[in-house]
Amino acid sequence: MIVRRAVTVLAGSVALMTASISTFAQGTSIPRNWHLLSYEKDSVLGIGAEKAYKELLKGKKSTPVVVAVIDSGIDTTHEDLKSILWTNPKEIPGNNIDDDGNGYVDDIHGWNFLGGKDGRSIKEASDEATREYLRYRRIYGNPDSTMDRTSREYAYWQKLVEKVVKPTSQYKASYRTMTKLHDNMLKCANILTTYLKQDDFNGPRLDSIETTDQDVMVAKNFMTRLLQSTGEQNVAYLDFKSEFEEYIDDLKKKAERADEGEVDKRKEIVGDNIDDINDKYYGNNDVMGEFAFHGTHVSGIIAAARNNGLGIDGVADNVRIMAVKVVPDGDERDKDVALGIRYAVDNGAKVINMSFGKGFSPNKDWVDDAIKYAESKGVLLIHAAGNDASDNDVVDNFPSAHYNDHSRATNVITVGASGAGRKTSKVANFSNYGKTEVDLFAPGVQIYSTVPGGNKYGSASGTSMAAPVVTGVAALVLSYYPSLTAQQLKMVLEKSVSPLTDSMVTKPGTEEKVPFSSLSVTGGIVNAYNALQLADSMVNGDKKKGKPKLQPVKKG
Repeated sequence: MIVRRAVTVLAGSVALMTASISTFAQGTSIPRNWHLLSYEKDSVLGIGAEKAYKELLKGKKSTPVVVAVIDSGIDTTHEDLKSILWTNPKEIPGNNIDDDGNGYVDDIHGWNFLGGKDGRSIKEASDEATREYLRYRRIYGNPDSTMDRTSREYAYWQKLVEKVVKPTSQYKASYRTMTKLHDNMLKCANILTTYLKQDDFNGPRLDSIETTDQDVMVAKNFMTRLLQSTGEQNVAYLDFKSEFEEYIDDLKKKAERADEGEVDKRKEIVGDNIDDINDKYYGNNDVMGEFAFHGTHVSGIIAAARNNGLGIDGVADNVRIMAVKVVPDGDERDKDVALGIRYAVDNGAKVINMSFGKGFSPNKDWVDDAIKYAESKGVLLIHAAGNDASDNDVVDNFPSAHYNDHSRATNVITVGASGAGRKTSKVANFSNYGKTEVDLFAPGVQIYSTVPGGNKYGSASGTSMAAPVVTGVAALVLSYYPSLTAQQLKMVLEKSVSPLTDSMVTKPGTEEKVPFSSLSVTGGIVNAYNALQLADSMVNGDKKKGKPKLQPVKKG
């Protein structure tokens, strides 16, 4: 996930600048597995998973659950993931034959809808708004003069102009400013690392510097203000640098998108007809491909092998992860999303994680039909709410639980991101929200998980990290109570949230204080312990106490 806040240093002062990126580190006092912990015991707003394993699940048997991760790809060689990957039982590896007759040759661990027959994969793509803007320009030339200004299509064109053209000049100015800031940051960092004789540092280390060297003191003051501008404690310089450079790269792409046109190697690499949903047998079986960081991180959150003495523990302990690659570095295509959902359903997934989203969906009907198909097969979809600090009740975020026919899906949960709540915010400052469109919140700030490239681990923030926490809880509950339908499972997760009783929080993207309950349908944070209790009560009945009492998290 990219960074949520960047910093602008102008006229000697540090100001925060909002962008579509996630937060920096929360501080060393918060455990790496905080999202699995409990407020009562650990004073963090985790999901109570570790408590559930100790108190509710010890000695109980579970059933494996197939979870599809529709994302950017997965590092199938990772030490904490290779044992929990889904393996197609009907396919013989490496024989170049479609043994199971599903149209996808050698789909051992899933399928790559961004791949070509020659083994290559699409890495980068334009955002959907730019693709639509350029498509309209190709069709209408100058839509402002050729289109009926009272038509729905013209209203749509105006939305595209607002999204693509007008912000471009702002992105260009921001890119220039941030590039200068980056240059100054590197100069100061070079002075400090030379003085400290170490490559990394944080605020406390800078505070310890006392010297008469004016260059060092100027660099110290600059970097101190820069790191403090994140609003988080003990931010390490190298972590800040990495995410800041991703932010600058993202700004550059946005500044250039309307000028340079569409980034699209689809025809060259994949070769399908992008306008034909029935042209569906394309891609390849390289589910790692390029750009697998995101999907690898998501998969580890859900189901990294537990209690194996390695890196991390996933939320769920009996899951098989199916890799469905549809997300490039850019916006996913509706066609790939729709076919990815159908592939997952047809191959046995009972829960699907969708940590992606966009503001335009030109072929929404295709995705709607796929969600309806999943609904008919009893499959639950978990979707990230988005990282723009936007109100999803007002701003579009696709895929959506709303169908074009005005009905609503019964098998979709949309997830916002919460923080640890210990010396940090309870709601992630980047998270989208919505009293009617976001169902619940889940831990999504500095979540430690698997990353690709040689059995590595790292932290990332975003609703992309919050969604797999919920997916993990869904899979955990379903593995112990497999008779639950998708609608019952959705109800269990939503009815068992931990509400932040009487808690006022800062509305993302603003300084306004609002009740936490106003930011989502349930007004709560997903809770594995409560969900398992409620599921047991529904399936087996609670002979002793009746309905489980769900403990709210008190203010503080």
